[in-house]
Amino acid sequence: MRSSSREAYWKANLRLLSVLLVIWAAISFGLGIVLADALNHIRIPGTGFKLGFWFAQQGSIYVFCCLVFVYAWRMNTLERRFGTAEDDASPEDEDA
Repeated sequence: MRSSSREAYWKANLRLLSVLLVIWAAISFGLGIVLADALNHIRIPGTGFKLGFWFAQQGSIYVFCCLVFVYAWRMNTLERRFGTAEDDASPEDEDA
């Protein structure tokens, strides 16, 4: 991989990672802590749980798990675009 291509790959990788971390922080901290009191006025239908409590206890974990899958999917796309995917390995690479 050329130097310019490598730099573009890492720039795209760090951009994706930054966006996903901001989403996770906003959901975990924002909805689970900062806005919990406001969200507690809303109840989850059928359970009676307050929405702020739910985000603090469960919602941020669910969002994190979803973001892990999004990261894996986007990284596979990114690696294919830059030719670094595992299934793109050339026969010379397997001998090393």
